[in-house]
Amino acid sequence: MTRIDAKFAALKSQGRKAFVSYIMAGDPDYDRSLDVMRGLPGAGVDIIELGLPFTDPMADGPTIQLAGQRALEGGMTLRRTLDMAQAFREEDDETPIVLMGYYNPIYSMGVDAFLKAAATAGIDGLIIVDLPPEEDEELCLPAQAAGLNFIRLATPTTDDKRLPRVASNTSGFVYYVSITGITGSAEAEAADVAPEVTRIQKASGLPVIVGFGVNTPEKSRAIAEVADGVVVGSAIVSRIAKGDSTQDVLAFVKSLADGAHAA
Repeated sequence: MTRIDAKFAALKSQGRKAFVSYIMAGDPDYDRSLDVMRGLPGAGVDIIELGLPFTDPMADGPTIQLAGQRALEGGMTLRRTLDMAQAFREEDDETPIVLMGYYNPIYSMGVDAFLKAAATAGIDGLIIVDLPPEEDEELCLPAQAAGLNFIRLATPTTDDKRLPRVASNTSGFVYYVSITGITGSAEAEAADVAPEVTRIQKASGLPVIVGFGVNTPEKSRAIAEVADGVVVGSAIVSRIAKGDSTQDVLAFVKSLADGAHAA
């Protein structure tokens, strides 16, 4: 059982929904992002999604694209991102960490070397948005053999014919992208999300966490009421971009987490 599996089991026993937060590793710099990351569990975050900066983030909107650029300009790399996770683990050996990004940096490092380094750093799961199920042998299957969850994205265009393929070899949870388009481009609507969550739960047998288009405590609660949890990224990253203090960023995160946990 991974930390992700254990977290969902604990939340289920408590009758609570999950709150997942996304931050970009190295944004605006290594020390600040590590400081924010260390404060997330105390702000109510159940699972941390740690963004891996990449030069061509095709699924991300301007907010996260710019965060990645700031991180890359500050010298952030895949190895430094894993160093950041390992530094977090020195103080927290319980909160799950999901590394979210694109395959190119992993391919460049080498899959075997990456998986060994990720396990050592305390990474629990991967979301690699540009590796479809047809490429499972590339990273998905080796990652699961190494004890990491491989988390897949489902979208409003994932029809009943495609869904079983998406669900195959997926573990930990399914990330439901609530809108068509890039991150930060529209708002999620609970009425639209609810039937899709039910459909994905039945097909996968896994918790379904909803992301994209969640940016307020009220929206966080509304989406969590119809899903197993909610993830917020762009709204948090935008606070960091504006120069909010770590304390203010974490206060905002707590308001979102409180919304999800009130569902």
